[in-house]
Amino acid sequence: MNDDKRPLIVIKKIKRGGGAGHGGAWKIAYADFVTAMMAFFLLMWLLGSTSKGDLHGIADYFQNPMRVSLAGGSGSGDASSVIQGGGTDIARKDGQIIRGEVPVDVRNMTKKNTGADEAEVARKEMERLKQLKARVEKAIEDSPSLNPFKNQIKLDLTPEGLRIQILDEQNRPMFDLGSAHLKDYTRGILHDIAKLLNEVDHKITLSGHTDAKPYASGERAYSNWELSADRANASRRELIAGGMDDRKILRVVGLSSAVPFKTEDPYDPSNRRISIIVTNRKTEQLIKSEAAPAAGAAPAPEAGLVPPAAVMAPPEREPPAPALPKAMPGSAVNSDGWPARR
Repeated sequence: MNDDKRPLIVIKKIKRGGGAGHGGAWKIAYADFVTAMMAFFLLMWLLGSTSKGDLHGIADYFQNPMRVSLAGGSGSGDASSVIQGGGTDIARKDGQIIRGEVPVDVRNMTKKNTGADEAEVARKEMERLKQLKARVEKAIEDSPSLNPFKNQIKLDLTPEGLRIQILDEQNRPMFDLGSAHLKDYTRGILHDIAKLLNEVDHKITLSGHTDAKPYASGERAYSNWELSADRANASRRELIAGGMDDRKILRVVGLSSAVPFKTEDPYDPSNRRISIIVTNRKTEQLIKSEAAPAAGAAPAPEAGLVPPAAVMAPPEREPPAPALPKAMPGSAVNSDGWPARR
């Protein structure tokens, strides 16, 4: 009975927490939203920076992936590998080739860069040649052996490079008359120049020149062409004897009287000269390209193989030595038996 009269006591326990507005679930939802927005803007940026040609390639890939992968091309990887569509080769440094609608400036970027590089190389090369010219001029002024001949040593810059010309004078020739035998002072000049030529990494060309006075035998026997070539080769030997590296020689020619120093007087002694050109890179490449095989020419035989013509053809006889022309009455004769020049 007493228990039924006891009052009922209800105890309510309220659990207080952070509340729905202060929980951490919203952070996950916000992170997903930010990731989605970043992916969206990244997609928009890629679509905006991709050319129309690449966009067509991507669209074709999703429409028919096998055809694009097998055919290759833009959007499927432009690597030249066995399996098309494999992307760029890891051994290569350059990326995919853009074949879409590329702006004109991008297409010509390589040509512009190449032209700028070539211009910079040419400018530096010209500076080196100018410095060499200044050193040669200073050496001529300071050298007791070269200073007396400074009027016979001409230096100038040409489209081919730095040209050094050693001229004859009326009473002081560089060679014996009608011969390729150098005077003693000519040897000294060439030896001094040889040391200066070794200071630059440029190839050398030599050309011999004569005046227009012909030999008594005319052009059919030993003539100014042979004389100019012999004098150029004699100068080459003296440059090497003076210490110049023989690998610097690029070309040795004899031009007779075809390129006179004084065009108004082809018989002037200054037309007899030796011309040394320190070539620039453009001239060197032009001379070397003369030996390149022409388009459509037959390929050279492999090493160790003899072409059929060389096997079947009989050996040719050596041509007989040319007979010495008879000297005209009253004309002098050189020590080698050829008629002397008039």
